[in-house]
Amino acid sequence: MQLITTTPALAEFCAAARAAPYVTVDTEFLRERTYYAQLCLLQMALPGADGPASGPAVLIDPLAEGLSLEPFYELLCDESTIKVLHAARQDLEIFFIDGGVLPTPLFDTQVAAMVCGFGDQVGYETLVRKLAKGQVDKTSRFTDWSRRPLSEAQLKYALADVTHLRVVYEKLAQKLQATGRAPWVAEELQTLSDPETYIQRPHEAWMRVRTRNDSGRFLAIVRELASFREAYAQGRNVPRSRVFKDDALLELASVKPVVPDDLSRTRLLMREARKGDIAKGILESVARGMACDPADFPQPQTVRENMQVNPALADLLRVLLKAKSDSTDVAAKLIASASDLDALAAGFRDIPALVGWRAEVFGADALRLCDGQVGLAVKGDKVNVFEL
Repeated sequence: MQLITTTPALAEFCAAARAAPYVTVDTEFLRERTYYAQLCLLQMALPGADGPASGPAVLIDPLAEGLSLEPFYELLCDESTIKVLHAARQDLEIFFIDGGVLPTPLFDTQVAAMVCGFGDQVGYETLVRKLAKGQVDKTSRFTDWSRRPLSEAQLKYALADVTHLRVVYEKLAQKLQATGRAPWVAEELQTLSDPETYIQRPHEAWMRVRTRNDSGRFLAIVRELASFREAYAQGRNVPRSRVFKDDALLELASVKPVVPDDLSRTRLLMREARKGDIAKGILESVARGMACDPADFPQPQTVRENMQVNPALADLLRVLLKAKSDSTDVAAKLIASASDLDALAAGFRDIPALVGWRAEVFGADALRLCDGQVGLAVKGDKVNVFEL
């Protein structure tokens, strides 16, 4: 078991990886106490000449003094080597925030498994058991990865996340090749490969705050409070909830505090937020929201929250979706989400499941709803929701 703690050793392994057809990658990180994830361990493995399981595998300690991850980030940009990860979203965010890069080409085994008959968001352990005929010991899953030295059990657990992944990748790649569904995976990975996925803009933070109040003035205050909280959390690298939680944010937008004493009467606001920079930021944010010109009010995001869903139609859509999902071994989530189906049943057509192509005549391959307007169909062996 090789633990890399120097830049030359990392550069040597990355050079070998750039000569390989693919490299499996995983990370261990902490995020409970920070806004940005803290990378604590990096794992990589290469296929071997005698089969995928025979190649070298290493652990890299990014907390080692003097170690630079630049050779690794250069590897991520090398288009001659496929970077294989499982459920890559959080790993990719770390690479983008820390190194300013995203891996290309990318292969996510969780996404691939969804179009290979393994259901929605299948876990790594399941794929290892079914495809690699192995077992993953998860006893070290929730340990503190920032503490040093790392135990033998931790290192063994972390290494297993990339060693079995080689077999899982090759089995899934073979199945995708046989079924012609590799382009589907590439299509689904476009979002993961888009830098916009990982950029959190303070002025857009209000859109993640759920509220039933669609008053323009109220939303203007919510927008200012959420923007302040996001910028404060980013600047100090602390979780949003350490500044103030959503329920406190909504309460502040309702009571509209003007002076510091008003904050002491806000029951959901933590004591630390009632003084200092946070208190000042809250009062300034509320003031900006109150002074906002009505022409600049944010638009409510609740158009579909109050939509009139036809329950019988929604249930029928779910039955049809499951039937096509099961018969084609494609995860239902890749075809349409529950909210997509509800929107369809409410009469909406501008939804993700209908974007990109329109079904025409499918004959026996089409499952049409009783109203003849929407349904599920197979096109070129690809199943999707369509509008007639």
